[in-house]
Amino acid sequence: MADRSPLLVAGALDAALAVGLGAFAAHGLKARLEPRLLEVFETGARDQMYHALAIVFCGLLVARYPAAAAAGWIFQLGIILFSGSLYALALTDIKILGAVTPFGGVAFLVGWLWLAYAAWRG
Repeated sequence: MADRSPLLVAGALDAALAVGLGAFAAHGLKARLEPRLLEVFETGARDQMYHALAIVFCGLLVARYPAAAAAGWIFQLGIILFSGSLYALALTDIKILGAVTPFGGVAFLVGWLWLAYAAWRG
């Protein structure tokens, strides 16, 4: 049986961070960021939460579908690239950071496809 705890820990920490960053946006950034940048930040937090839950899900599936572990770590990469670039863009308004975001989106897509493959393969 594969060890699933690292993914469960990563997903839980990602989820906690998403909640904290969402609260920070709602209470600490609302008055400081223009609405467009606040929306960018909130998109990062929302997608981080979705994929944190996906990572936890992968951790729970690893025992039955060992290839689900790879999907979980691909989701983690997606969080770093997608959400991380959106947080940095929102806080700095350095537009070039937006060039990183699509790579995170691709990682999310690859993670979901990999999870489908893991389930199909059994």
